[in-house]
Amino acid sequence: MPELPEVETIANGVHARVHGQRIASVWTSGKPQTFKSPETEISDALTGATIDSVRRVGKTIVMTVTPGGPSFAASSQRVGSNPRSTSSTRKIDSAALNPVPTEFLIHLGMTGRLLVSAPGVPLPLHTHAVLTLVDHREIRFVDPRRFGRLSIHHPAISNQQRTTSNQQPATYTGPGREPLTISLEDFIALFRGRKTPIKAALLNQSLLHGVGNIYADESLFRAGIRPRRQAARLTHAELTRLRKALVDVLRHAIKLGGSSVSDYVDADGVRGFFQLQHKVYMRTGQPCLVCGTPIKKTTIAGRSTHFCPHCQR
Repeated sequence: MPELPEVETIANGVHARVHGQRIASVWTSGKPQTFKSPETEISDALTGATIDSVRRVGKTIVMTVTPGGPSFAASSQRVGSNPRSTSSTRKIDSAALNPVPTEFLIHLGMTGRLLVSAPGVPLPLHTHAVLTLVDHREIRFVDPRRFGRLSIHHPAISNQQRTTSNQQPATYTGPGREPLTISLEDFIALFRGRKTPIKAALLNQSLLHGVGNIYADESLFRAGIRPRRQAARLTHAELTRLRKALVDVLRHAIKLGGSSVSDYVDADGVRGFFQLQHKVYMRTGQPCLVCGTPIKKTTIAGRSTHFCPHCQR
């Protein structure tokens, strides 16, 4: 499953290619597992809208769009029809009269990909959504296993009770804290009193969103902490090392375009390179790059966990 660095790489790549562009039409596949919001709601919210930004929140890609003007006509394609087919033209609905930004949430699941393609590029198998831009390029969501999810988030509606007339509507913030920006004090507070293994705590998206199996293992190795250590028993110094290691690993992975260990590719279909920097992940039985001790593998919170029994204590 793509983790924070992979999702960040994709979001940055898509933003650089499509921000400021208008969406001319939307096609969806009709496969129900893929859509958390009704497909008609997705089409209505995106057709004719301008893409303001594409960013990452946890493991979710958030595309913020501003609805088009009421006179903008765009083709609205039928759910499950051929995305190349022509269908009737309609005007944007009444929501366009009040252009409050809307957020399109894209969770890649295990095998999801978000690609920006020229119209002549063949449509991949297992494509479940196509956003056709006015310049004819296409934003394509491809997901063979259909664990990914697409939905619409309306900040002004879902946060009405927390939004006053002189404030901007609250945007999607995800389930947990942001690993790259959380303060040391708040990071330490997350694990206070938690009796679960520190590896399991790092994977808890309600605590830190975006950290997955790869970067939990790699960060714990760099911090010298055994993954089965109880989170609440880690010292201030150990948690300080862990936060630094986590931030360093995530930033380095983003710089290298993420880890391509399975299906992950960026917005252009290019693989990442951080897998070449892995110290323990998927290196079971191989010598530790620091001390030479064979890397061990165990299972924590149902996830394969890799560590060095000598370097991590």
